Amino acid sequence: MILGDYRMENATVKDITNYLEVLAPLSDAEDFDNVGLLVGNYATEVTGILIALDTLEETVNEAIEKKCNLIVSFHPIIFSGLKKLNGSNYVERVAIKAIQNNIAIYAMHTALDNSFNGVSAKMCEVLGLKNRQFLIPNATNDKIGMGMVADFADEIEEFAFICMLKDKFNANGVRYSSLLGKKIKKVALLGGSGSFAIDAAKSTDADVYVSADFKYHDFFKAEKSIVLVDIGHYESEQFTKNLLEEYLSKKFSNFAIILSEKNTNPINYLQ
Repeated sequence: MILGDYRMENATVKDITNYLEVLAPLSDAEDFDNVGLLVGNYATEVTGILIALDTLEETVNEAIEKKCNLIVSFHPIIFSGLKKLNGSNYVERVAIKAIQNNIAIYAMHTALDNSFNGVSAKMCEVLGLKNRQFLIPNATNDKIGMGMVADFADEIEEFAFICMLKDKFNANGVRYSSLLGKKIKKVALLGGSGSFAIDAAKSTDADVYVSADFKYHDFFKAEKSIVLVDIGHYESEQFTKNLLEEYLSKKFSNFAIILSEKNTNPINYLQ
């Protein structure tokens, strides 16, 4: 099937996933990951798509309520092998409920992380950053990589930048290393868990590195050469839903493409 600019009608799950894989080929995912069609049949005709960050029981309930028979999820609900399916944990319950209601589940995760127009690119867009490049280019394929480095058109004060992050990402638990008393121009960022890329961010001479899931000792790695900012895992990836909705809406118009209204962030903050 040719994936042109025309609007496709009577699309199957396979038609949808083919188009998603133009944006983020499954072969670009990390080896440890579990991406692709996790539940369902490629031949099923799609009646509606629910786009979610996570697929939980409440997500499947929402899909049922909104008459969507395909969930496009960023995180995979099934990560390691299932040895039984009897509803003893939330992963099994999600799979059972989806199967019982003929709902397909497709996960993108690190395939989209590695895309030049993926998760970290959307973070750049939200912040208004330009001239983006991969933070960690793939060693064998320069078309993919992890994270981004990009610039503000004009410099911004450090604390003003921290406040901007809190506002734009609705991040109520922002944590950051010591401020250095200089303005922010060059920004490194990576959606999701990004402590592994701290040294890479420092090597780019970025003024700040924005990511999530930093541990206590990770902040010492700033070493007064960069500001490290942890805005939260969910917060850093939340706009991935919007990215996928915008992308799919360019191609498919004869059924609903709906952003999940459920906040699946498992972490709460005392206000």
